[in-house]
Amino acid sequence: MNLADDVRRFIDHLANERGLSPRTVTAYQRDLDSFVTVMAEQQVEVAGAVTEHHVRALVARRHRQGLGGRSIQRLLSSVRTFYRYLMREGRASLNPATGVRAPKSPRKLPETLDPEAIDALLAFKADTPIAIRDKAIMELFYSSGLRLSELAGLTWDRLDLSSGLVTVTGKGNRQRMVPLGTKAADALTHWRKARAAIAPFEEPHVFVSQHGKPISVRNIQDRIRYWARHQGLPRHVHPHLLRHSFASHVLESSGDLRAVQEMLGHADISTTQIYTHLDFQHLAEVYDKAHPRARKKGDA
Repeated sequence: MNLADDVRRFIDHLANERGLSPRTVTAYQRDLDSFVTVMAEQQVEVAGAVTEHHVRALVARRHRQGLGGRSIQRLLSSVRTFYRYLMREGRASLNPATGVRAPKSPRKLPETLDPEAIDALLAFKADTPIAIRDKAIMELFYSSGLRLSELAGLTWDRLDLSSGLVTVTGKGNRQRMVPLGTKAADALTHWRKARAAIAPFEEPHVFVSQHGKPISVRNIQDRIRYWARHQGLPRHVHPHLLRHSFASHVLESSGDLRAVQEMLGHADISTTQIYTHLDFQHLAEVYDKAHPRARKKGDA
């Protein structure tokens, strides 16, 4: 039995014996068809003849063709699972993909808004309770870098407007105290007064819907998207974009990575370090524009 026949039997096993979803089975089929094609080009026609060298050649080829690290990792996972099946069936004595790793994908830098775009987003006239609420939400996101779930679940007892502090319970039930900017504190004070028209005093959540119930994360996302369109911003704006902008702007101004880590509630500083790449990227752009020796020939 050749390699293609083994793949057909394996796909049948996934669909009929393991009962995997059609989408999952299709993904395995696509990965293993690719595997069979490349093995055939290397004149490898039976499963037992495939070595680690052949699998590494497969990875290198797909990488050169532009396949990302995650997609290659999925391809390798499919090959490993296929060979585990063959070994149980007695059709292979080893798994040639076990020691092969996918290349790392470049880490995607988070997008941010520049301070001018933030100003434009928040420049609307808040003359209704809902508009007042929305401005307070966005001011708080940008002022303190809260996560969406943290802001939606925030209660009044966690806010100290006079001291300019907000206490947040984040991931892993970890608490942190984050500074609250003057504009955010003013917006929250304004919202607290307007809120009385739509929510009872005993409702502990800071942000409520027009029906006086705790606001949902979906509602927050929709309102931020609405105001971005209303204010003419040419891009999709979402809560995490405001959090990213907060982190990038504070780091750019202070250079204090540890402080930004604390404010964001990251357990590991390596998570926060992605913002240093944003900062250095900005510095590189400034350097390229300003330094005489950085200009390319013909740019003068």
